[in-house]
Amino acid sequence: MKEKRIDEGRLSDRGEGLGTVTREMVMKRAREIAVINGRSAKHVLDSDVNEARHELTGEDEMDPPLTAAESLTEDERWDPVPGSEGREAPTVPASDEQTVAEKLYDEGVADAELDQEIEATRESLKRDEEE
Repeated sequence: MKEKRIDEGRLSDRGEGLGTVTREMVMKRAREIAVINGRSAKHVLDSDVNEARHELTGEDEMDPPLTAAESLTEDERWDPVPGSEGREAPTVPASDEQTVAEKLYDEGVADAELDQEIEATRESLKRDEEE
């Protein structure tokens, strides 16, 4: 399974530090997604919750496929006579401040777009009710 890097996922939400993603945060975002998709905030689907969790935690895949080794049975995984002596692990560069600033900027733009989508959906629902 792919290991998640620490600097993945959202850093802020509408200018406030995000911190640890809680169930309440996921459900709030899922309700927003439901409204954007034309449903009531009370009618949240599992797909809305999965999408919200994905957005907030930065997970690349919700259910990653099994690797070749994971699909083998336990006794087939272990090789008593190793075929190689190993190799050097890749070096992971430290995150730099510029990419963090760019990420915060991109998140701010995404938050503004989200606010506009929600407001447009609400205005559309009000106009439909008035007609």
